[in-house]
Amino acid sequence: MSSELMDALVVLEKEKGISREVLIEAIEAALVSAYKRNFNQAQNVRVDMNLETGTMRVFARKEVVDEVFDSRLEISLDEARSINPSYEPGDMVELEVTPKEFGRIAAQTAKQVVTQRVREAERGIIYSEFVDREDDIMTGIVQRQDPRFIYVSLGKIEALLPQSEQMSNETYKPHDRIKVYLTKVEKTTKGPQIFVSRTHPGLLKRLFEIEVPEIYDGTVEIKSVAREAGDRSKISVATDYDDIDPVGACVGPKGSRVQAIVDELKGEKIDIVEWSSDPVEFVANALSPSKVLDVIVDDEDKATTVIVPDYQLSLAIGKRGQNARLAAKLTGWKIDIKSETDARESGIYPREEVLDFEEEELDESFDLVDEEIE
Repeated sequence: MSSELMDALVVLEKEKGISREVLIEAIEAALVSAYKRNFNQAQNVRVDMNLETGTMRVFARKEVVDEVFDSRLEISLDEARSINPSYEPGDMVELEVTPKEFGRIAAQTAKQVVTQRVREAERGIIYSEFVDREDDIMTGIVQRQDPRFIYVSLGKIEALLPQSEQMSNETYKPHDRIKVYLTKVEKTTKGPQIFVSRTHPGLLKRLFEIEVPEIYDGTVEIKSVAREAGDRSKISVATDYDDIDPVGACVGPKGSRVQAIVDELKGEKIDIVEWSSDPVEFVANALSPSKVLDVIVDDEDKATTVIVPDYQLSLAIGKRGQNARLAAKLTGWKIDIKSETDARESGIYPREEVLDFEEEELDESFDLVDEEIE
């Protein structure tokens, strides 16, 4: 049995990636279980495997006591000293109790237990591999679906794509290759369970990292993402390099980079805007493609009032308020959009402080002219 056992351990270690120590520990635990079950023994035992000879021996472990109450777990001091005179109360004595037919019975009984331990070890390896991939993107193959989930193969394991994380503008058929975003990896009694998404904003971010080298290497940074999956998204980008256009880098030559992402997301429209630390500029950019006349900022409530030309009002708000809603998510500011006519009637546009500032500039200009004339 020794050569067969060693060969099996070597194969499992190579093919399954499970260390020999883990497998030996599983086998020893299985043999202890087999001994107790088949020989009606409940005592404290230990199994010793000798891989060189292929032998398996069972040892009963008993505590040395002055007075024995349970002979299965205890041994008298006199009996222990007959084995070794150096034993003292509290020491543990090991006595070999290997049955004659233990090898055959153990092999049969232990098979199921060993298989289970090997499966658990495999699950642990898979969990360790995928838990580090949380918040990452992977390519999977659609396997099947039911009313709750679409099951996506990621190679070693099937991931769950919940209905709430599926894009409304696409259908999923068996054998379709799709990119998914890993949202959660859980340990369960049945092994690791992986949840993925097609609607998460992180999917859009990861796709840009793949398609845009400047984002991948950190030259261009994605500051924020707002997404209504399957319909429209906005993404803000920035760079510390004056000679780089962050929006142009994301769009790519003839729009090739962003088009690749649009194709992956089945036609989802994507607005790429330049981020700014100035809320006036950032909010104006975020409302692209509409034009903005002015942005009035309320720092206390983190709210803005945006003035747009009358003919741009519907474009700024967007279909069912989508453009304004996405801009608010992207910037983190509340956005109230008003037409130029309404703003003038309300007296908030043009702003008085702007007029005062312009008048002060004119006065200073006239003073300079007077000085030059004199």
